[in-house]
Amino acid sequence: MTEPKLTTGTRQAYWRKQNAAKYRAHLAVQRGLKSGELVKQECEVCGHSRTDAHHDDYAEPLQVRWLCRQHHVRLHRGGEDLFTNGPSQPA
Repeated sequence: MTEPKLTTGTRQAYWRKQNAAKYRAHLAVQRGLKSGELVKQECEVCGHSRTDAHHDDYAEPLQVRWLCRQHHVRLHRGGEDLFTNGPSQPA
């Protein structure tokens, strides 16, 4: 895949340039949701219906964990103890 074309000097464009793999994974999730290849799930910890896609590995952009904002933030702050069964597999 080619590098994203970013011509603006915004903070968002700078982040996308510095985190190209993450940005490509985010775009892949958006495309997957739109095409129906991915289906948004409930939070795998608490069952909340409003969730974010979390990538354990950006090289596998369609393998995501569905987490509510609270558990997504907790995971990024070292909350690996939330998961005892390993990463979920795409549907």
